[in-house]
Amino acid sequence: MADRAVDVLLVGGGPAAAAAAAELRAAGFGGSVLLCGREPDPPYERPPISKSYLLGRSSREEALLDVPEDVEVLTRTSVMKLDPAGKVASLSTKQTVAFEQALIATGANVRRLPIEGADLEGIHYLRALRNADALREDLPEGGHVGIVGGSFIACEVAASLATIGVSSTLVFPEEAPMALQFGAEVGAVVRGLLEEHGVTVLGGESAARLEPGAVEGRAGRIVCASGTAVDCDTVVIAVGAVPDVMLARSAGLTLGERGGVACSATLETSAPGVYAAGDVCEYESVLHGRPMRIEHHEVALAQGRCAARNMLGAGEPFSEVPYFWTDLADWLTLEAVGPPDAGWDETEVRGSLPGRDFSVMYRRGGRVVAAVTAGRGADLDEARAALRG
Repeated sequence: MADRAVDVLLVGGGPAAAAAAAELRAAGFGGSVLLCGREPDPPYERPPISKSYLLGRSSREEALLDVPEDVEVLTRTSVMKLDPAGKVASLSTKQTVAFEQALIATGANVRRLPIEGADLEGIHYLRALRNADALREDLPEGGHVGIVGGSFIACEVAASLATIGVSSTLVFPEEAPMALQFGAEVGAVVRGLLEEHGVTVLGGESAARLEPGAVEGRAGRIVCASGTAVDCDTVVIAVGAVPDVMLARSAGLTLGERGGVACSATLETSAPGVYAAGDVCEYESVLHGRPMRIEHHEVALAQGRCAARNMLGAGEPFSEVPYFWTDLADWLTLEAVGPPDAGWDETEVRGSLPGRDFSVMYRRGGRVVAAVTAGRGADLDEARAALRG
């Protein structure tokens, strides 16, 4: 016998679980809902971590997501074991919980850089509020930050630091920042913008090792495979994230080819009554005609809401066009629809790339598969309509 029972168990303390809780109540569900998150904070927005929260311009409270008061939230609590057949979960508190339906929303863990010197002090990864706290406290006054990575988080951190006068260098293997997501043309725009504000951009360079600097035991130099060295006082590593499927794997749930938990179009896993949402969710996309796994705050929120409705019997496929955005300080906001790995074979540029008022439509086989815009909302709407078919 389990120690207690709930109608719905939400596994994870991120945006997907928070959105599911809110949607259940908004739809009139009156049963018991338990949300378990391993972090010390209740669910919160992730985007401010590399922006306003990192800089101390917004508070912890401002980052918190709305969770209905009658939803029980357990922080610092992990689900250690899940039995989908018996519908019982074992918590890190040693308590067992029986459930009728569950949502796996365990998110992702930062991708660690397996190079020499990665265990030195002064190295930061950015995924949680506490990571931003630690980095803020470790920022060098009048010093320099070395950032390994060239995608969203890396560029956002570099831009944020520049606004408070902290210089940085980006080190990454691609030809331009964000080129993996948006291609060389948009990457060149991002590179130019960062360099205008004092960020040193080293594209085409792979970090080979980290070395101590003036302080023994503390990272003070990034050495690239080419031999190029970047002296710094603090290191930020932002090379992506890995979906946290450890619980799902141990529970015997089917995993997908893209590293997530395999789900149907309705976000149900291989276990009846158990759904997935957010970074771990690899779903059969009715829009794309193939399995998709998309890591972004807005997608996690939308999937959490969809999963909640399906727990209540809606039976609706997740058909929302994936939307995501990134801010480079207050200099530029890029909005995009479609997966960032769309695999396009043709681009159409509208507006002015040099003027930073542009859109890029990405096509494969003549069909729009993604788009990114800077200040051109009508083009984004057009792309969204095209993706819906």
